[in-house]
Amino acid sequence: METIDVLITTPVNPYLEQELDKRFNLIRLWNYPQKQEFFKNHSDSIRGVVNNPWHPADREFIDSLPALEIVSSYSVGLDHVDLGYCKEKGVKVTNTPDVLTEDVADLAIGLMLTTLRGISECDRYVRSGLWKKGDFKLTTKVSFSLFSSTS
Repeated sequence: METIDVLITTPVNPYLEQELDKRFNLIRLWNYPQKQEFFKNHSDSIRGVVNNPWHPADREFIDSLPALEIVSSYSVGLDHVDLGYCKEKGVKVTNTPDVLTEDVADLAIGLMLTTLRGISECDRYVRSGLWKKGDFKLTTKVSFSLFSSTS
């Protein structure tokens, strides 16, 4: 079976890198300090790219890889990929939508609770020993803040 050269532009989590290594000839761009020299010597064989917003797949980058067939972005958005040019060149584009949706929602709830209930401030108050000198101020109830009428 043919080995496909895939360029990965930045380190990813070890598991992902390991899985890509099993399936492709993974070329790690960060191992090549001389980028122009790298592209001069390797660009004709690279058929896939794994990238993120810090290494955009713009027109110049796409043109530097004449055998490119797919850009796989491990980020939610695709602002860093020239979608129109990829379409024109027949390069497929993928990304990872919704992989963090629930985590972002969880974090938003946590931040709301922390802010309204003053959890971080309370933690500093206790750790500094100020609780020995008096009570901490009252904080806002989340349910009161979200559901009370101001009229």
